Amino acid sequence: MKSLLQWTIIIPVLAWLLFFSGLVYDSSFFQIVASALLIGSVMSAVHHSEIIAERVGEPYGTIILAISITVIEVSIIISLMLSEGPEAASLARDTVYAATMLILNGIIGLSLLIGGLKHYEQNFSAPSVTIALISLISIVVFTLVFPTFTESVKGSYYSMPQLIFASIACLVIYSTFLFAQTRRYRQYFLTVGDDENEETVVPIAISNSMFFSSLVFLIVSLGIVVLLAKTLSPTIESIITGYSLPKSLVGVVIAAIILLPEATAAIIAARKNRLQTSINLSLGSALASIGLTIPSVAVVCIMLDMPIILGLDIKSIVLLGLSVFTVMLSLSSGKSTTVYGVVLLVNLFAFIFLMIYP
Repeated sequence: MKSLLQWTIIIPVLAWLLFFSGLVYDSSFFQIVASALLIGSVMSAVHHSEIIAERVGEPYGTIILAISITVIEVSIIISLMLSEGPEAASLARDTVYAATMLILNGIIGLSLLIGGLKHYEQNFSAPSVTIALISLISIVVFTLVFPTFTESVKGSYYSMPQLIFASIACLVIYSTFLFAQTRRYRQYFLTVGDDENEETVVPIAISNSMFFSSLVFLIVSLGIVVLLAKTLSPTIESIITGYSLPKSLVGVVIAAIILLPEATAAIIAARKNRLQTSINLSLGSALASIGLTIPSVAVVCIMLDMPIILGLDIKSIVLLGLSVFTVMLSLSSGKSTTVYGVVLLVNLFAFIFLMIYP
């Protein structure tokens, strides 16, 4: 009974009740309440993901959180594409691009900066970063870059054979990465830290009931985070357009809300001098975001004969290339500094700035 009265369970339940009541559509007061419950649900998701990670060990805990959020993200993208039709042809591309930029520059940048400010220098496994970045670069190029330069179909589109090939390539690369992370080269993805600086973590006994309860409420919390983000998107859009800002910022704001659980978990891990966990979560989320989203959306588009725009424009390709290249150099040595974090955050601000002032 006591476990059912924890705030990490009460807040997501209240958020679901508010969502189903329909009151969130009635007034600005309930929208403010929904925003507060959304943030509380994010913190609840982080709490439950930490319990799961403690039970299953790394890197499985970070994989569960990354894939859970990605599956829900995919379902939202597909539902919006089905409801809006051809007008949402670029929705998957825009969402994946925004999420990738936020992860590479925002989450990793903040993790390196905050971890560096507290611990001066942090260690992590360079081979794990190399495996993840090689996989990420290939998936990014296949999905977001090549469609701009192919000649079979005019515009930033893939032909059907090209789309099928790119989707299969994404699944093969991501599956191979998961095999390396969980089996073949699992030792590369385990936490690396200084004995002098690493905070002492007291093992917590996680019972079966606590584990399955956290697994259920992780999904419950993530689900309401995405649904409330979608519900509040018209309000967010009205605020953004009220200040004469581009509507493309709405996607960035929603992607940021969806990524809040991962971002919070990654930053907390960095503060505890567990930067390897933070990097596993960040790069794993970027890989899952592209490697699972694009094939899933492609299947729906092929079945329903819907158009899907994947290719980025040249400016976005340059920004994405800069982000990947900077992350690659920042994480190549196996040691972090605050400088790397600051540079990545500047890249993030450039991404937002050039969206507002193209």
